[in-house]
Amino acid sequence: MATPLSGQTALVTGGSKGYGVGIAGALKAAGASVWITGRDPAALEKTAASLGVNYFRADVTSAADWDAAIATATRASGRLDILVNNAGGGIKIAATEEQTDESIAAAIALNLTGVIYGARRAARIMRQQRNGTIMNISSVAGHHAWPTWGVYGAAKAGLNHFAKSLYLELRPHGVRVMTVTPSWGATDFTDAAGIGPRDAETLARCIQPAELGRIVADHCSLPAHLCVQETILWPIVQEVSPL
Repeated sequence: MATPLSGQTALVTGGSKGYGVGIAGALKAAGASVWITGRDPAALEKTAASLGVNYFRADVTSAADWDAAIATATRASGRLDILVNNAGGGIKIAATEEQTDESIAAAIALNLTGVIYGARRAARIMRQQRNGTIMNISSVAGHHAWPTWGVYGAAKAGLNHFAKSLYLELRPHGVRVMTVTPSWGATDFTDAAGIGPRDAETLARCIQPAELGRIVADHCSLPAHLCVQETILWPIVQEVSPL
């Protein structure tokens, strides 16, 4: 098996479940030394053991946790070659007037502020290295508007704009910033957001974590002088009209 990421160090947030598992597994298969982070130590330990990767308990909304996670991941090699900002969640998918101040703050912190915290720290390392890839996992809700998705969508739209600005800042230093934007996935997103599960037949036709993982790993494996700004991934089972 080809290992185009051999010798590289990768950090994947939200790596203990869902898309994070698929991403971490694909990066590991491509040869990277992978660290996963998350808030649930038991889930992290189980996933890390099954994938053969390293783990560190960290909350992306905590600046101090970011400092500790990156210091741990880079201790052996002194490098950070890939950061995947995957951690995210709907928190509460509901009409604006049904939100609470706390749910709004939590959605912005998880889906936007935490990404900026991580990118800030990774950018400093990668700029000194003169290479590296910051990969952001966004959502089609950052491009399309649906009722009750306004707060989550606003956070993801902010992520998309931030990623473009960050690319312009880091491009002169050989650092790539990419965004992969999926829609319906075979994850527990809808359960966690309080809007209930999709049926098994639909889930089977949604984006599978391993499928998204391969896309992320393929993007990170591109020649260092090439950058894909954004990839939008739709499962054909999902109808969006007009697009």
